[in-house]
Amino acid sequence: MGEIRVDPLSGLRVVFVPARAGRPGAFPPLPPAVEIDPDGDPFAPGHEDRTPPERARAVAAGGGWSARAFENRYPAFTPDAPDPPREAALDLFTSAGARGHHEVIVNAPRRVATLGALTREELVLAMGLWRERMAAYAEAPHVHLHVSEGADGGASQPHSHAQLWALDFVPAAVARERERCGAYATRTQGSDLLGDLVQAEVRLRERLVGYDDEAVMLAPYASRVPYQLMIVPRTPTPRFEAPGVLGAALLHRAVHALEARLGAPPPLTLWVRTAPRGAERFCWRIDVLPRLFAPGGLELGTGVHLNPVLPERAAAELRPLATCSDS
Repeated sequence: MGEIRVDPLSGLRVVFVPARAGRPGAFPPLPPAVEIDPDGDPFAPGHEDRTPPERARAVAAGGGWSARAFENRYPAFTPDAPDPPREAALDLFTSAGARGHHEVIVNAPRRVATLGALTREELVLAMGLWRERMAAYAEAPHVHLHVSEGADGGASQPHSHAQLWALDFVPAAVARERERCGAYATRTQGSDLLGDLVQAEVRLRERLVGYDDEAVMLAPYASRVPYQLMIVPRTPTPRFEAPGVLGAALLHRAVHALEARLGAPPPLTLWVRTAPRGAERFCWRIDVLPRLFAPGGLELGTGVHLNPVLPERAAAELRPLATCSDS
């Protein structure tokens, strides 16, 4: 039988139907690994002239860059985007120029397609540059950073990279979480919604996948997709870009656990959710969503996700695989 769960952070519903896991085609085979053409790779060392001018870099211990940031060659947002012509029926049609910033952050000089192919040290340097570039846009209403892996995950270049979006508005999904965090703090006289959620999950242990001194890794109670993971700092902190923990070790363990469970690196999308400007009752987190199948008509038409894998099962399967690795 199906079960409907409500995401504590967003209020959105997810329908869990484990019986659907056995239907034909429920889990298509993972696509083969992509070979990166060394001559056609614009993100490879020596090809820096194929990207826009560099804005920042992380330097490896032995010299040279370990991660580098630059403007997206095809930006969706630009700081000087003009407003479009005004429509006559102003109460029906609202528009504005797509103002903001859109950057690419190459996660490593080596020709690797996934974060799992990085060493932990390389991932720490890459995430440190994520933080630096997000902090550079601290005055933006919201800063979003995501990593897409594989064509089915939305990656247009196979070489591992992140994209940063400094937006001139707060997206509705983020605003919804901001309001729920604020309302919870008011109702509980100052408690942190995500911090309390993590404490409850650690006590229950049913959806706990791993933890270290910095952060906790969970299979979210209302996971939208199979084997979704969430990494949360142990001490609630509103903004990822503020000095403090990165959660890099747990993210490294997370991507390796997914690869071990699924037999290959899955297409995935992960993002850093940080507090929008002016929101203090918030806690940053990293969401990791394997893209094992395309969203269907229910998801696209209603925003209600169908998930055939309960997070308790996902956590039980991933927990022994989420072991420490320094490779």
